[in-house]
Amino acid sequence: MVSGFVSLIIFLLALGGMIFVHELGHFIAARWAGIEVEEFGLGLPSYKIATLFKWQGTEFTIHALLLGGFIRPKGENDPNIPGGLASANPWKRLVVLFAGPLMNLITAIVVFSFLIASEGVPVPGSVIINAITQDSPAEQAGMQAGDILLAINGKLISEIDPAITIIQANLDKPVELLINRNGQELTLTATPLSSRQKSEGALGVGLGYPTRPATFIESVTGGFTVTGIQAATIVYLPVALIQGVIAPKDARFIGFKGIFDMFDVAVNEDVSTRQGIATTPTNANTPTPRPTNWTLNLIGVLSISLGVMNLFPIPALDGGRILFTLPEILFRKRIPAQWENTVNGVAMLLLIGLMLFVNVMDFVNPVNIPHP
Repeated sequence: MVSGFVSLIIFLLALGGMIFVHELGHFIAARWAGIEVEEFGLGLPSYKIATLFKWQGTEFTIHALLLGGFIRPKGENDPNIPGGLASANPWKRLVVLFAGPLMNLITAIVVFSFLIASEGVPVPGSVIINAITQDSPAEQAGMQAGDILLAINGKLISEIDPAITIIQANLDKPVELLINRNGQELTLTATPLSSRQKSEGALGVGLGYPTRPATFIESVTGGFTVTGIQAATIVYLPVALIQGVIAPKDARFIGFKGIFDMFDVAVNEDVSTRQGIATTPTNANTPTPRPTNWTLNLIGVLSISLGVMNLFPIPALDGGRILFTLPEILFRKRIPAQWENTVNGVAMLLLIGLMLFVNVMDFVNPVNIPHP
């Protein structure tokens, strides 16, 4: 079991890294567009500890709240300041605004490409037991990670969904499992329990497909595909809520505590699987369990969420600022700066209020984090 302090450090580094990458995207785009950036701060805007160095008019600083980063472009909200962000060509402003979320999405593509390269490409046609929950019916029956599931109650199994369907249809009844372990077929009997939590699974097994090594092209295209699917899912979420496809309780916002809880579960699972591998004798006849990569996967998912959510047309966010820029491009008429600044200011206050409410609810009604 990993201490909460270690999980907290990993959580802060991951969250800070995602914020820093987002701001780095804005900075790179601003420099490309010829917009002066007065300050690039390491940490959230707070008490300035020191100025690290100056480069081409930008002061690189470090702040007391050492989480992520921020940039302070020249003339961010005043179009009367020449050479500033607000006075720049609208197309250049769009590039700067899009660059932050784009960097988060690129981060997710890199993360998922790495995961695919390290874990391999699933090969459908047979189902493998990837994990066994401690004290579960599967463990008590003698199942092991690496077993190939051939049949349940005499029905051949080649896909995951049919296996889950059969298990759910036989809750609290013994089922006969035919497995292949190191080329030897074994028959085991286990009883899936309805009393177990949904997140644990009735049998307590993690099902997957055997994998083969992924090529570089497969890894990269897979990273793009996973990121695209996850991003589309987030965009569809408001529509799904309106249509009633997803219940509101299943799509609640979570704050810093909720995200930390997710990291705590992920880090503990990743460490425990690696400890299991380290303690498995090299000459054992049982298959070596595969390590999980929940933490990296979580970083990829959160990077997508940060990128996509910032593109939503909500004032004060990048998407809201993009929305204010479009009339200038489409109709050659700019919305008065004072109107834009007022709307963004009010929206920022509302967002801060929402964040406070969400973070309080994380303590009052903690989200149920599924365990592997």
